[in-house]
Amino acid sequence: METICRRSFVAAAFGAAFTPLLTWAATEVPALLDHVLLGCAELDRGIDFVGQHTGVRAAFGGVHPGRGTRNALLALGDRRYLEIIAPDPGQQRIEPFAEKQVALLKQLAAPRLIGWAAHPGNLEEFAMRLRQARIPFDGPRPGSRQRPDGKLLQWKTLNLKDDKDGLLPFFIEWSATSLHPSADAPKGCKIIHLSAVTPDASDLAKTVDLLRLDLPISRGDNTALETTLAGPKGELKIS
Repeated sequence: METICRRSFVAAAFGAAFTPLLTWAATEVPALLDHVLLGCAELDRGIDFVGQHTGVRAAFGGVHPGRGTRNALLALGDRRYLEIIAPDPGQQRIEPFAEKQVALLKQLAAPRLIGWAAHPGNLEEFAMRLRQARIPFDGPRPGSRQRPDGKLLQWKTLNLKDDKDGLLPFFIEWSATSLHPSADAPKGCKIIHLSAVTPDASDLAKTVDLLRLDLPISRGDNTALETTLAGPKGELKIS
């Protein structure tokens, strides 16, 4: 794969099945990465999957009231973490905006990377930039969950109307009074790679540039997010 500088794209051919096209220089992990989401139908199964491959077991994080999900967390470095997310069988009432994600999670036969979050700073200012660029979005929307120790985590999120089949992130701003989840999640792992694969790499690159995201992009036959986590037992590659 050939590296390039921001806003300057080049093509390279390395075979028909998988042809790397674009990547950002300097890093294989976007600077604005907040967390990556590993979806699974059952939370314990996701925790076991990650623990078996990395050697570090994620800790229960809490439930998302009204969203129908619960999670477990694993630190991936400074202000970066893995969120293992699954349906919460204890929730009967789910808000309409969350129904699609819960339905997706219930259908997963195996743990799968389902998205990622970026932290652009003040979400109201970021929303203003999106309006000026005429990029449709929903939010910012408030969210919260109660930690096992009883403390309340609060945040705001913004979702793009078109996230390019999950390749683009949603955006998050943590409350100034909330401890970032990576601070006390189990440690020992780090993220060393996060990238997007798509048949239409040039189109995705234009949006990535507008959003000021240094997301590595490659051309491939299928659309997918790919990440690599490194732990005591070795590397875990997830797509």
